[in-house]
Amino acid sequence: MQGYYYFVLRVDLKEKENTLREVRDCSGISLESLGDECSSDADCQTGLSCFSCSEAFDGLRCIRSTTTNQFEFMNSLPFNRYAYLTTHNSFANEVEPLHTGIRLTFLNQEDNVTQQLNNGVRALMLDTYDFKGDIWLCHSFGGRCHDHTAFWLAIDTLKEVEAFLSGNPSEIVTLFLEDYVETPNGLSKVFKDAGLMKYWFPVSSMPQNGQDWPLVKDMVASNQRFVVFTSAKSKQESEGIAYQWNYVVENHYGDVGEHPGECSNRGESAPLNDKTKSLVLINHFHSIAFKVMACEDNSASLISMLDTCYGRSGNRWANFVAVDYYKRSDGGGVFQAVDKLNGQLLCGCDDVHSCVPGSSSATCSATKDQ
Repeated sequence: MQGYYYFVLRVDLKEKENTLREVRDCSGISLESLGDECSSDADCQTGLSCFSCSEAFDGLRCIRSTTTNQFEFMNSLPFNRYAYLTTHNSFANEVEPLHTGIRLTFLNQEDNVTQQLNNGVRALMLDTYDFKGDIWLCHSFGGRCHDHTAFWLAIDTLKEVEAFLSGNPSEIVTLFLEDYVETPNGLSKVFKDAGLMKYWFPVSSMPQNGQDWPLVKDMVASNQRFVVFTSAKSKQESEGIAYQWNYVVENHYGDVGEHPGECSNRGESAPLNDKTKSLVLINHFHSIAFKVMACEDNSASLISMLDTCYGRSGNRWANFVAVDYYKRSDGGGVFQAVDKLNGQLLCGCDDVHSCVPGSSSATCSATKDQ
């Protein structure tokens, strides 16, 4: 997103009680120590990390840090019948070194892209610019990339995506590009140079008028596992890169979209309840990212926002949930939220772990009543 710098903010936050249940899911994520005090990640079970969340508890506790693989429950539904954890400004993370000697801009994630993908992130938001004779990932100031807002060459991150797809032949990765590249065929060249074209999902196979996407199992079988959307309308015709607003509706990002009980569409997007677009993307983050605020954003308020946006989207659950500092929460966090979305999308239940063969919303209701 454009025009923001990184500042230090001190916030006084109120403690609250947090009750966490013990559970082990079928994807091998062990949650027995969820909520336990810890001093490092080594004190936590598989799928958890040791983090602070000052508005919820003192000190450090074991917090969920990986997703459930929804395809292990069911991979025979269309691509738009699943939910995918999405990282906002995935490239703007704390791990990668400086490449221009100085960086005076804000960060949005802790992990590099490879770590994000390994933890279950399946959609990345990247900002692409012409810079220094190449394609770079960058924040902008005045609509341009500068040494102090640049991160690194786009091809480096795209090669991380290629390595993940190569090593995980049943997974699908989606890119959302905030695209300022003006070099003719610049983007298509960088995708080709990164080795990603062999996974490319073509625009010609994308559904029109709100129809279902191909089945996930068919996308995997045909190796069309890399879905890319651009914000630049001309790129669909000139380079075969799908124009996002032909296929996706999206709510307001940043502070404008953070009003409780509200969920309005982003200016470029069709109305959220426009069912001629098959995919729903929900943003839930502030205009400037802070870890201490992300912990609250990625907890109960995220579930509330998803419920609100469900109604505003014509009773459709989100397919993509975009957040900052995706591992920060007071417990289950964005991972629990995505489990809820996949539960609703797959079988009408509030948790994907309830989606056993033959399950339905009626099954879930009967279980709750017991």
